[in-house]
Formats: sequence, structure tokens, C-alpha cells
Amino acid sequence: MNKIKKYFFNSLLFVLLLAYSSAYSQNNSFKVTLDAGHGAHDFGAVYSGRIEKNIALAIVLKVGVLLESYANVDVSYTRKTDVFIDLVERANIANRANANIFVSIHCNASKNTTAFGTETYVMGLSKTASNLEAAKKENSVITLEQDYKRKYEGFDPNSPESMIGMTLMQEEYLEYSISLASKVENEFDKLGKKLRGGGVKQAPFMVLHKAYMPRVLIETGFISNPEEGDLLNSEHGQNEVAKAIADAIISYKKEYFGSGTAENIEIKPVVRENAPAPLPAVTVVDGVFFKVQLMASTKKSALNPKNFNGLSPVSVVYESNVYKYTYQQTADYEKAKSFLNEAKSKGYPSAFLVAFKNGQRINIQDAIK
Repeated sequence: MNKIKKYFFNSLLFVLLLAYSSAYSQNNSFKVTLDAGHGAHDFGAVYSGRIEKNIALAIVLKVGVLLESYANVDVSYTRKTDVFIDLVERANIANRANANIFVSIHCNASKNTTAFGTETYVMGLSKTASNLEAAKKENSVITLEQDYKRKYEGFDPNSPESMIGMTLMQEEYLEYSISLASKVENEFDKLGKKLRGGGVKQAPFMVLHKAYMPRVLIETGFISNPEEGDLLNSEHGQNEVAKAIADAIISYKKEYFGSGTAENIEIKPVVRENAPAPLPAVTVVDGVFFKVQLMASTKKSALNPKNFNGLSPVSVVYESNVYKYTYQQTADYEKAKSFLNEAKSKGYPSAFLVAFKNGQRINIQDAIK
């Protein structure tokens, strides 16, 4: 019976992945589901009159207004008022909408009132205590839901073992989730000292776990920090944060789904740098090959093995104001996966495969086919 269930699940997941890769070609709308964390009796973090549920909702509504001003962008919401929505239902709303991306917006808080900065999370397993603590805090919301023990099959939000046990059912979406998260953090970095980016992180958030598309959870800063909290609680600050998030989403849309017919896009040339060590010769099938993307950064690093934990050859491409570092190159998917495992073992747990056809980035599933 377990084998039958596993076969059924794998078949369903494969169908969902194919649907995602071809969804935009069949429908000209880019669909975004926005999720404002907490709501109603679930206040989230509260510090000196700054209430997370209210700030998150205000930012989400502002992001929605900005996105809806673009042609071919459809926005759905998990909530537009002060109501409580179960975590699993938030993901279901995005699933029913066939959303291309799911963006959950929150505020951070800490007993250390000097803590500051944004953090954008993708679904994943983490050994970092602070990441697990952040997930533990947000996941604890399920205890406010009716019959949560049955609904979440014994999941204990206070148990690190329970959180680590959450499987990455949709790990093929990780590549896109990291890309979206990187764009969000890059936009926050542009705000400078107003709201300092804390980087892309992985943690087992329940609200992300059940969403079957690329998805991120954004901690928009610490409301426990008086300066940052006042900014997030202000109309001006919320406008800036909302614009940064909306700009990141539109940047993601342009990269993966095209610009749409009603937008005038400035096409910038891609600047490529070759690695000091030559890439190995590969047999390219129909112009398709794979690489391992190690990381994306706004900072430029010399392409020396010592800068990449001994990995070589590494190459870099500069696009969308980000340096993207990749390792190896092969037309063999199985060999590509072995390179990926090697990269992860060398200290790049968020590394993922990328595929190219005739020099242009393509969807991994299309490359495999």
C-alpha cells in the first residue's frame, strides 16, 4: 500500500511540475498569491503598539495595488481584512488559484531589541538554530486552529525534530524560490540603511510546505527594534517595503515569464566572465546542458577555487544586478546531480541545477524531457 501511495504521489508531483513549467505558455496571466501573516485573534508579534498582523496586511495590500497596475498580472490574497486563516488553507488558496508564485509577508521580532534587518526564507531543512527558531515561532500559529492535531497529523511546532521531519515534497521548485528570494533581498538592499537586507535563508515553514509553486516567506524587519519597527509601522515605510517586494516580483516575472505586451522593458546586455580553469568538454544534446548554481550575490568574487571551498571550475554571469556563480557543465543529467551533491557537501546546501539550451536558460523539466 505504501508503494502505491508513493507511486501516486510521485505521479501527481510530476504532473504538477509539468503544469507549472507550461502554465504561462497556455495563459498570458502571471498569477501571484499574496499572504498577510497572522490575523484576528492571532496578533503575531506585538511591541510598543506595533502589531505584526496589521503591518503585514498593510504591506500586502500595497504590494497588491502595485502589482495590479501591471498588464497580465493577476493577484489573489489569502486575506484582505483582519481575519484568521489556517496555515494549510493559505497554501490551498494559492494552489486553487494556480498561482505562479506564493509570497507570505511577516514581521520579525526578538528579545534583543537591537536585532535588525530583513530575511527572506525559502522552504528547506536547516541546521541553523536561528532559522529553526524563526520557523518554530511562525509554525506555532497552528495551535490556534481548531482540531490542529488531526489536521497536521501530529506535527509539533515546538519540536525541532518534527520540523526537520517535514519533507521537501516540491524540491524542484527550490531553484525558482531562491531566485525570487534573492531578488527580494536585493531590492531591500537598495533601501540602504532604512531597511538592511539579511539575506536568503532556508527553514521548514508550514505555510510554505503545502504550496505547490515557488514560494517565499518575507520577514520585513524587526518590529522589536524601535527604529526599524517605527519605519514598518509608518505609511512611508510600508510604501517603501511594498515597492521593493513588488519590484522583485516583477523582476522575477520578466526573467522567467517574459515582459508581457503592455510593458516597455529595457534589455540590458549580459556580461559574462569565463572561469580561469576551462570548462570540461561536453557532448551537448540538442544544445542542452546543465550547471550547478552555487549562489547569487551582489558582490563580485574572484573565480579562484579557494573562494568556493575548493570547487573548480566555477564561472559567473552578471545579470539583473546580481553575480550568479555556477559550477561544472555537463549534458548528462545524472552526472549533473552528482556535481550538485558534491557542491552541497562542500558547503553550498542551497545549490541547485540550472539548464541551458543554445546558451539560453530553460526550465529543468524541459531540459530533462
